[in-house]
Formats: sequence, C-alpha cells, structure tokens
Amino acid sequence: MAHNQFALLTQRRFLPFFLTQAFGAFNDNVYRQAIIGLLFYLGVSDEQRTLYTNLAPALFILPYFLFSATAGQIAEKLEKHKLIRITTTMEIAIMSLAAVGFLTQNMSILLVALFCTGLQSTLFGPVKYSILPSVLKPEELTGGNGLVEMGTSISILAGMIFGGLIFTLAGSHGPILAAVAIIALAVTGNIVSRLIPRADAGEPDLKINWNPIPESLKILRMTRRQPAVRNSILGVSWFWFVGTVLTSQLPGYAEDNLGGGPTLYIFALALFSIGTGVGSMLCEKLSARTVEIGLVPLGAFGMTAFMVDLYFAHPGLATAKGLDVSGFVHSQGAWRIMLDLVGIGVFAGFFVVPLFALIQNRSPKNELSRVIAGMNIQNAAFIVLAAVLGVVAQRFLHWTIPQVFLALAIANALVAIYIFTIVPEFLMRFLSWVLVRALYRLKVEGTQRIPDEGAALIVCNHVSYMDPLILSASVSRPMRFVMYYKIFKIPVMNWIFRTAKTIPIAGAKEDPEVLRRAMEEIEAALADGQLVGIFPEGALTKDGEIAAFKAGVERILEKNPVPVVPMALRGMWSSMWSKRDSRLRRMRVPRRFRAAVDVVADPPRDPHGLTAQSLEEQVRALRGDRA
Repeated sequence: MAHNQFALLTQRRFLPFFLTQAFGAFNDNVYRQAIIGLLFYLGVSDEQRTLYTNLAPALFILPYFLFSATAGQIAEKLEKHKLIRITTTMEIAIMSLAAVGFLTQNMSILLVALFCTGLQSTLFGPVKYSILPSVLKPEELTGGNGLVEMGTSISILAGMIFGGLIFTLAGSHGPILAAVAIIALAVTGNIVSRLIPRADAGEPDLKINWNPIPESLKILRMTRRQPAVRNSILGVSWFWFVGTVLTSQLPGYAEDNLGGGPTLYIFALALFSIGTGVGSMLCEKLSARTVEIGLVPLGAFGMTAFMVDLYFAHPGLATAKGLDVSGFVHSQGAWRIMLDLVGIGVFAGFFVVPLFALIQNRSPKNELSRVIAGMNIQNAAFIVLAAVLGVVAQRFLHWTIPQVFLALAIANALVAIYIFTIVPEFLMRFLSWVLVRALYRLKVEGTQRIPDEGAALIVCNHVSYMDPLILSASVSRPMRFVMYYKIFKIPVMNWIFRTAKTIPIAGAKEDPEVLRRAMEEIEAALADGQLVGIFPEGALTKDGEIAAFKAGVERILEKNPVPVVPMALRGMWSSMWSKRDSRLRRMRVPRRFRAAVDVVADPPRDPHGLTAQSLEEQVRALRGDRA
C-alpha cells in the first residue's frame, strides 16, 4: 500500500494514466499557442487576431455542450482503458489534420482541428476522473486527484510556454516544427496509454441515447441527486469560473498594472499554476489520506483573502513600462504580488481536489462517468459566463482589472457561504478538521474498511466529549452520532449538534418519548444507507476502562441488521477533556495538549449473532492496553 501520493507514480495502475493525461494537456496548449504564433508569423492584422482569440475558445468549448451527454454514456459503457486508447488515437488523427494546417498555413483547417480537439477532450473528460476510483483505493483518492491536478496545471503551463516559443525560436521553420511537435506528442501519448491496465466499464449494458438534448437534461438531473455531490459539482464549476476570470485578466494585468509584457504574463501564470500544483499536492498530507472536504472552506476563504490582498497590492496603473521578469521582481511590492498569486493557486488546490475526490467517492460507480459528463456541461457554462462577465465588467462597467479581482474575491466568499449554508457538512468537516488537528496528533488506521456506501453501525469506546469530532475527522463519509439528550441541549453547542444531524437519546426511565424518537430516527438513517455512530457504554469513562456495553445496541441491530464496524480510540484518557483529572485541573492549560491519539477500525462484522458483550470484547481487544 502506498504511503503517499508520490508512490503512485511508481505503480503501473496509475503512472501510465497520469502521463497520458499530462501529455494530452501539454499538447493541447502547445497547439493553441502555436496557432497564435502562426498569426504573428503571418503578420495578420489586429482585427484578425482579435477574431481568432474570440473564436478559438468558443470552438474548443462548443463540443462540451454538444457531446458531453454522449461522451458520458460511452465512458460508462466501454472499458475505460480501451476508451482512453481510442481518444489518444483520435488525437493522432486530429493533430495530423492540424499539421496540414500549419504546413499550408491555412487557418480554416487549424480551426476545424481545434473544434475536433475540443471534441476529443469532451470524450476524454468523463473517463479521466471516473477511472481513478477504479484503480485507486478510497484512501488514495485525494492523493491521486492531487497528482492529476498538479500534472494538469504544470502541463498546461509548460505547453503554453513551449507552444509560444516555437515560432520565436524556429522562425521560418516554425510551421514545420509545430507540425512535427504536435504529432510526436500525440503519438507519445497514445503509446503511453497502451500501458494503462484494464479498468472495467461502469455500466456495460447501458443503452446509449444519441439525442444530446434529453440526455443532457438527464445527466444534469443525475448530478443533483445527492446534495453533497450536487454542491461539490457547483464548487468545481465555480473553480473554473474563478480560474477563467483570473487567467483571462492576467495578460492585461501584467501589461497595464505591472508594467510588463508577454514574458511577465507567463511568469504570473506560472506562479498561479505552480501554487495550484503545490496546493493540490498538499491535500493528501493535510487530509491524512481521507476524502477531507473540511479543506474546501479553508480553500475558499484562503482564495478570497489573497484575491483581496492582490487588489490592495497594486490597485493603480504601472508607472514603468516594458519590464521583464527580472525588472519586475526587483520592483517595489513585487514580492507581495507574487505571494498573492501563489497563495490564490495554493488555496485553489485545497478547494478543488477534495471536491473531485468527494464526487468520485459518493457517486454510484455505474453512474460516475455520466455525473462527470454532467459536471463538464456545467463547467463549460461557467467558463462561458466568466468570459462574458469579464468583458461586461471592463467594457461596459469600466472596471479596472484590480477591481475585477476584488469583485471576484467578494463573489467567491458569497458563493462559498451559500454552498456551506445549504450543505453544512462542508463547514462541519472544516470545524472538526481544524479542532482535531490543532488539539491532537491523530493517527488513523483501518478506516478504509468502512463501507464506501450503504448503511453501517459504528460502535466505539467513549472517553471525552471530543470523541464524535475525532471520529468525524477520521472517516471520509458523514456519520450521524447518537448523543445523550442533555448534552444535545447545551446552548450554542445545540446548533452544532443539530447542524451535524446528531440524534439525541435518553434512557427508557428518563424520557421514553425521546428514546422512541431516537430509535425511529436511527432506523430511518440506516434505512437510508447512512452511517450511524454510537457509544454503547452510554457515558464517558470515569477511570479509563471500557464499561459494559448496554443492550440498546442489540435492539438497534434487531430492527436494522446492518454491518457493524468496531472502532476504538487509543490515548484519549491522557488527553484533554477526559475525566482523568478534576474539573479544576482540566480548566488549566493542560500538559496533554497535542496528545497522540489513535483511531483504529476493524473490518465490518455480520450483525447476526452479535451481542452487546461480544461487541464490547471486540472494541476492548482493538483498543488494547492504551487507554
């Protein structure tokens, strides 16, 4: 088992796919920048260049609207490794057509090939993300997605630089070099794709509906079935909106506000791209190898903070002109702007990688490719909207580019608040992630054994009031905890418990009505395929030992025979807020701050024949001597 995402780069189940998508992103951008280079080489007028810069993105993105629904169905029906080989073979044919366009210097052929490139990307998109859950373990999804995002960001940047230099370096041989380069890259990508191991189809018996309009509506509805998936897709689309606005404004920002030229624009884009790659790579470390959506709020508000600072860093026009990278770096305030661009990228990585991992983790495996296709349609719509609003803001509202950045920062905060309000799970995961990792040194073992989908009952020993937060931070799926009703009613905390959909419970003699409602709610949650977490001891341990499990767990399993996952907390007795010390001593700044705590899980148990005593013995054995 890989201990970090870098180990995946040494394994055949991941490396060929990673290289294939990286070569594809690199080649797309080499091709698009080489066309711009050809326009300058041919000496076309400014009007013609403007026509291309508006027409080319539209031609590339149009297939996402027209063919995503069909692409999603094909990706669902065909074996994934075969479809990737088909799309890379298509790339060779498309780039051969593009090579003819370069050699004949025919813009019409190049634009037709660009549309075909968009079509090929549309077909590749659904399988690009749906293959990852087929080849990676659940605990590897965050790291794998981080690598893919990092590879894509760096490949796009490198492709833009290489494509932009072709005509600069080759001069009159530029058309030949461009033609050779794009074909060679396409062939290389196809060869590497043939090393991708077998990945089965999600729904091999699917009957394809070739009518794009009703099928597009169908897959868009498919993306909205689960609130968390629906809003994760909204978050990914918003990421593309923010990225489109930022990158489309960078050329003008580099020239008008920073006093530089094309090289400074590429440098600014490089800072943003490298930041995104670094943020994507850090996600696995910060998430402790789980699908940690608690990073999403951190990413959103971090992006906003750095975009606001980018506005204040240089709100006016540049006083100098024609600065190269060195001249800019040595100018006043340059390091602040550079830090802002990197920071936006880093937090963008924190924002988008967990969203991709959640979509892959929570979507049914036989629908994932179509869900990704639906996401691509929405992404394309947000990209077009970003381009239109960028034009409106500058040409009609007469906003400066820094003002566009400020407006984007405010909009980003508002969208984030909206998403986190309608799906509180994001914010709750963020709070638990921050608190747990600030207060404890957490080590998680075996939680990948918890079923990825379907109902299960989690049973664990109970040491402190922090136990539910620690378990929540250790398990990638949302979990509904059963809690003593008097604790549930604590002011202020009650809002958190209700937001987390905690189930209050009481003893039969204390309040039979609360007990009855709790059992009904537990039954409904399990019937809905959710995880339910209980502490069968019924109270916090007073001496560090595990108390006898109460019979309520048997009553739950009798009505709801779902898999049971024994879990144990180790090291909590010597940590903060356990009852090891007196209340007065617990109020002091404790020496046990950042205590080492382990969360361990056993494989799911068949519920039949399980008793409270047998579960107690299993949890006791799992915890061992480390209270």
